[in-house]
Amino acid sequence: MGWKSWSAAGVALVLVAAAVVFGYLRGGEEPPARYVALGDSYTAAPGTGQPVGTPPGCGRSDNNYPRLVRNGLTPAEFVDVSCGGATTEHLSSPQRTREGTNPPQLAAVTAGTTHVTLGIGGNDVGFVTLGERCATRDRTATPCRDRFTSGGRDRLAEAVAEAAPRVGRALERIRERAPDARVVVVGYPAILPADPAACWPELPYGTGDVTYLRRSIERLNAMLAEQARDHGAEFADTARATRGHSMCAAPSARWIEGPEPVTGAAPLHPTARGQRAMADAVLPAVS
Repeated sequence: MGWKSWSAAGVALVLVAAAVVFGYLRGGEEPPARYVALGDSYTAAPGTGQPVGTPPGCGRSDNNYPRLVRNGLTPAEFVDVSCGGATTEHLSSPQRTREGTNPPQLAAVTAGTTHVTLGIGGNDVGFVTLGERCATRDRTATPCRDRFTSGGRDRLAEAVAEAAPRVGRALERIRERAPDARVVVVGYPAILPADPAACWPELPYGTGDVTYLRRSIERLNAMLAEQARDHGAEFADTARATRGHSMCAAPSARWIEGPEPVTGAAPLHPTARGQRAMADAVLPAVS
């Protein structure tokens, strides 16, 4: 069909379409969003819902905070590569699980990625593995603090400091792969209460150890917030969002599982309600 045979309405339609495209290219509308979630078991949230994704060994839940954030963000694309047990090493290297291997998580971050959440660092420090080491039948005993502060050193504080540059490098790599992405570092929730006496005897940790571990987790969160700030990322404070709902709270108010799970969530990890609270803290930062 030649140009002369076009109707006035047809020409007008072409001009409108061209104007829409030109406006899009000029930034009149945002491009389709791609949200990528990176992280460890506090992101994957095993046991808080139905298992999803591969490999099964990562323990991702269909009710974890990335999926709840996805529902509020409504991106065109969503990729959750979080995996239980992940450290900063597994952002750049494959992670073997009992049920398959998770590829390097950063491989999911592409140039078209517009939103990234990163929840990592706890396994670098080794917090989750401390549960059995801290158990005691003596409320006044402090086996964890004694173990990690012997010789005038604080080994947990040192581990947090050593993890800082690794988190920083991860943020740099995210920025290299997705220069225009909005990046949010997700902190860890309020696992332990401000009142150490609230845990005894259900949680077999001496009051001194509860205080020591809580302050160590606060130090980890402070480091994550600092790395986010230093690398042009946002920080989502999930500890504030879950305060008063630690593993030592009354069962009706508990958003973090204790050593003996009652909701199906992993021990010492957020429950489904805890994941909802984390999502509520993350969504404003990533939006």
